[in-house]
Amino acid sequence: MLDRPMYLKPNVALEPLYNQWYVWWYLLSPASAPLFVTNLHLKLMQSFVANPDVHVAALKNPLLMGGPFINHPASKAPQVKELLERTQREQAHMLAYTKAMAELEQLMAPNNGASLESLYPKVPDILRGYVELTYDLSHRASARVIEPLLYRSKFYSESSQSVMLNMVDGDWRPYIFSTPRLEGDSPLWLKVPYKHEGLDELFRMRHTPGSPGRVAEMLGVPASAAADFANLFTETAPRRTERYTGEGVRVRYFGHACVLMETKDVSILTDPVISYEFPTDLPRYTHSDLPEKIDYVILTHGHADHLMMETLIQLRHRVGTIIVPRNNGNSAADPSLRLMLHHTGFKNVMEIDDLQEIEVPGGSITGLPFMGEHSDLAIQAKTAHLVRLAGKSMLMAADSNAIEPRLYQHLREVVGPIDVLFLGMECEGGPMSWMYGPLLSNPLPRKMDQSRRLNGSDCARATEISKHLAPKEVYVYAMGQEPWLRHVMVLVYDDKTPQIVESNKFMEHCRTQGIQAERPYVRMERVFK
Repeated sequence: MLDRPMYLKPNVALEPLYNQWYVWWYLLSPASAPLFVTNLHLKLMQSFVANPDVHVAALKNPLLMGGPFINHPASKAPQVKELLERTQREQAHMLAYTKAMAELEQLMAPNNGASLESLYPKVPDILRGYVELTYDLSHRASARVIEPLLYRSKFYSESSQSVMLNMVDGDWRPYIFSTPRLEGDSPLWLKVPYKHEGLDELFRMRHTPGSPGRVAEMLGVPASAAADFANLFTETAPRRTERYTGEGVRVRYFGHACVLMETKDVSILTDPVISYEFPTDLPRYTHSDLPEKIDYVILTHGHADHLMMETLIQLRHRVGTIIVPRNNGNSAADPSLRLMLHHTGFKNVMEIDDLQEIEVPGGSITGLPFMGEHSDLAIQAKTAHLVRLAGKSMLMAADSNAIEPRLYQHLREVVGPIDVLFLGMECEGGPMSWMYGPLLSNPLPRKMDQSRRLNGSDCARATEISKHLAPKEVYVYAMGQEPWLRHVMVLVYDDKTPQIVESNKFMEHCRTQGIQAERPYVRMERVFK
């Protein structure tokens, strides 16, 4: 059976793991991964081992699903303890890195303008040669990590990477970031790095028949898992979507911030987060609705609902070029997206700066600055994309927050009015510590932490963007509404939820101004001519 040409079933899911934890932005970069291993993973496991019943009880409350609680039964405490002890043993250098970074910060703190050269011998030994000591123009000292070097060091270990394969038959999946995978969770847990060519061969079989036996050999599937691996395949050919060849631009909303823009000359996909395919009462676009070749993937920023490695690895063999925002290189909070994708097997990754224009067949992609959504941290790796195709202009503004409306007044003078605005309005967002807490050497007081939100625009701020850029059509997206995102975003809305209230107000405002406005859900198709 494994030697016959077969297809990968459309409901096969991949979970990329790092030390058995679901991987995301800050676990991909060796500049930030040690901080999360030490300050998040170890602490969660220590808490669970000490009081597993507390975690079990907490997760009976749906409102606590996205909290710091491991979602395993109390009977799994011995396995979690074993993982904890193995992490402490095998990742000792990561723990030492975190300790050294805290010591380095203390070393830098008292300096107020005198030369820093004498401090280099005092830098913790594990960091020497990997950091540059610098001042800003207000004479505040800090250390810049030389991130490309870290990728060639022991702090970047492909042996910590693995993938788990499962089949899903529904949208519900438990929250993923607070719980490690344990032995026995799946027979198809493969100890291969993310860049492994066998993964490309596997997911190419979604649309092109191949040999399951050959892929099993490439991936090192153990004999004990042969039957489970064979069950991932079928002789039934998948649905096929032909490349768009019509006039104008066809725009398909795949959910959240994932939008496919196609002309007869080019295809562009934004922030890929895509549902698997299975029988459902909620029809949606899936991997089967993508063209076999995606010319460009554009990523607005590194948050897990926009840069999802689970989806990107599955699409890697289809993608021509990935365009990512350039980071500032001065902080562990702002790692390089180009480096992390390059080291995970993506061959052609291009950075884009603010107001840089990249020509594509029949148009262009221009990076536009966006503010907010990153809790006031100095994170440069975030970019809205102005896509011009077939005479139409579409701004994929992601989670832009118009905290300074004059930005859009200036942008109007540079880019002119636009035809279509896609804007995220997740206007509450979590507190700063929910995402960035493990990076902090000193926790913020609760009041300050709550004031620094991971939020996009509310109605007033969305109105400012619309006023200056004068779109003809507006689509409120990136709201986390789709049910296949619950394991990442744990958002459940009703009519009184602020995000819905504010976006409803904004859409009504647009309509009073003669602007077509909509909040797409699950799927949508438009053709702009």
